[in-house]
Amino acid sequence: MKYGLYAVFLKQGVGCRLRYGREQYDYQAGSIVTMAPGQVVTTEFIKGEHSSWKALLFHPDLLFGTPLAERIREYGFFGYDQREALHVSDDERRTIEDTFQHITNELEHAIDKHSSQLLTVYVQLVLDYCLRFYDRQFITRHKVNSSLISRFERLVDDYLASDQLMLKGQPTVGWCASELCLSANYFGDLIRKELGSTAKDFITGKIIAKAKHELRGTDTSITIISEHLGFSSVSHFTRLFKAHTGQTPSEYRQTA
Repeated sequence: MKYGLYAVFLKQGVGCRLRYGREQYDYQAGSIVTMAPGQVVTTEFIKGEHSSWKALLFHPDLLFGTPLAERIREYGFFGYDQREALHVSDDERRTIEDTFQHITNELEHAIDKHSSQLLTVYVQLVLDYCLRFYDRQFITRHKVNSSLISRFERLVDDYLASDQLMLKGQPTVGWCASELCLSANYFGDLIRKELGSTAKDFITGKIIAKAKHELRGTDTSITIISEHLGFSSVSHFTRLFKAHTGQTPSEYRQTA
């Protein structure tokens, strides 16, 4: 199926599996998975197993002219990959089910001038709960996430120590996420939760540290250093270096 809708699936039991492309969702009893318009999903039912679903599906047009239209991009979990489902506790599941029931009640109410606003308020409430529960999941998976942070650091260090900077340019967040088998959205959110800064800032910090080392330890021209570090121009290098250190590369070299 190709959805032209936003979807929040709440599943109990293991009687079916969802596949996105060739990958199976990390999606078992008591789990939530979300999809954005345009995603293609295959559903497989397992013979002899039972499962129950509840789902919230809404068309993007529902959001037009509402505060939720301005916030929908904040819900990065719509871009999470198949391995990154939200696993909910019994209490969390009941919270989502209760909010689903409020939406059902509103849909069964006679349509009036308040209907659209109330529906979008309840939809936003579901999405805000998902944000809260994902925050909890990031915390409870701290040990796993710490290992991933270490792998991320090694990945960036190895990249900067190789000749890839000159050949391919600086590593992107998307490339790092792909190398770690994560979606860019999930990876970015995980890094912010664990490090308190963005993955891009982390990568930039590593590049600035390497620049400082070359400026202090060599007589190589600043133009050549900027090329070694994968910058498109020496002016770009100079602006970024000054933004992070308060000095231009030349000033830093003179005072280091």
